[in-house]
Amino acid sequence: MVENALNWIYDILWGPIMIYGILIVGLVFSILTRFVQIRKIKEMFVLMFKGQKSDAGISSFQALTVALSGRVGTGNIIGTASAIAFGGPGAVFWMWVTAFIGASTAYVESTLAQIYKTKKLGIYRGGPAYYMEKGTGQRWFGVVFAIAAILAMAILMPGVQSNAIVSAMDNAFDISPWITGLITIVLLGFIIIGGVKRIANAAQIIVPFMALAYILVAFIVIIMNISEVPAVFGLIFRSAFNVDATFGGMIGAAIAWGVKRAVYSNEAGQGTGPHAAAAAEVSHPVKQGLVQAASIYIDTLLVCSATALMILFMGTYNTNVNSADGELIVEHVPGHSYTEFTQLAVTGAFPGLNNFGSAFVAFALFFFAFTTLMAYYYIAETNVAYLFSGRTEGVVTWILKFVLLASAFYGAVRTSDLAWLLGDIGLGLMVWTNVIGIIILAKPTFVALRDYEQQRKAGKDPVFDPIKLGIKNADFWVERLKQNQNNEK
Repeated sequence: MVENALNWIYDILWGPIMIYGILIVGLVFSILTRFVQIRKIKEMFVLMFKGQKSDAGISSFQALTVALSGRVGTGNIIGTASAIAFGGPGAVFWMWVTAFIGASTAYVESTLAQIYKTKKLGIYRGGPAYYMEKGTGQRWFGVVFAIAAILAMAILMPGVQSNAIVSAMDNAFDISPWITGLITIVLLGFIIIGGVKRIANAAQIIVPFMALAYILVAFIVIIMNISEVPAVFGLIFRSAFNVDATFGGMIGAAIAWGVKRAVYSNEAGQGTGPHAAAAAEVSHPVKQGLVQAASIYIDTLLVCSATALMILFMGTYNTNVNSADGELIVEHVPGHSYTEFTQLAVTGAFPGLNNFGSAFVAFALFFFAFTTLMAYYYIAETNVAYLFSGRTEGVVTWILKFVLLASAFYGAVRTSDLAWLLGDIGLGLMVWTNVIGIIILAKPTFVALRDYEQQRKAGKDPVFDPIKLGIKNADFWVERLKQNQNNEK
């Protein structure tokens, strides 16, 4: 009964309006920014390593790694595998498309977060709840998102990450889910008790290391099978456009699963990345908007592609005609579910190394999912700070820590199908709320982009002045301008 109700909610949240709507929104933003994700691609990566942290904020690179810690998670390994399982190889192409146009969406939402950020108790805070209230003047709009974010980040979605960790460890080392779950929440508790600074410090070390190691192994697998490159890419493109003999008729499933899993993985439009973006210390909001746009490419075009190509090169996948009845049209690995596709691929690529594939993917999943749980806590804490203040905020924040740890542990010992269903519902709630918000509020990000480009063209290091640009309620930036003017006197 309960599961039927959850499936009904899922079908509403992830119907055709969501699937095609988020593609259309990203395309519109791409056109209105004159495809900023292409024009400024070099600048995106240069800006990552510029800017210094302050007492109130973190550096651009730390903000990137905190955002990536949320973006790079189980969606990159198990999510990508599930896209192939239910959408065929063509789903990979639609993941790429979603990432490409989604980069403009990431630019818009992260620039908004910087424009409307605030400083509370000596720390920068911001995100969709903040820009929805400041941009529309309606607090209820921000409250709706904040509640959806806390519900998703603290209760519905942690189970997906912890369940992936215990499943991979069980497959690789036969470790009880209870033991892995306990170890995970103890380590997570240590990190989140330290707050945003400890999260940022941990993320800037773990995220680059885990992503580079994973991409390196994928690169080795591709080089070992270099002769198969034309065939694999041909399969992806044929399947994406419904011209492959085996996967003909699956274009709808390919698009749906490609978009859904790309959004789950890279989070463009979800409203999670803006929380970290707002915490960055920059002189102009567009700087962090561009950095966060680059994070979409890192997540999907690099990490997700690494997973997809390893699976397709090694042929370690099954594909369903219908995810509900489980009828298979391709069965390369009988008896195995999509949660094992990547482990089987790496094991097959290195047959002489006992259990290397299972062990490597298990540890990769652990780091990917663990840092995502860190990001979930930070996002939930930011929305608690939006809703509450004073002693009440402190009490609710401590309750939040225990709720998230309990949700993560519960997810570690429950079935993966239920974990993913709850996770998808949580994600859907955030995406719907945030996308409506950024559609309404996007205009200041286009104005800010023109201002940024004009200042860059004049040879200046861009400085943001919302008064000159006619952007209202950007209170933090107005106060900063006043302080700078006073300092110059």
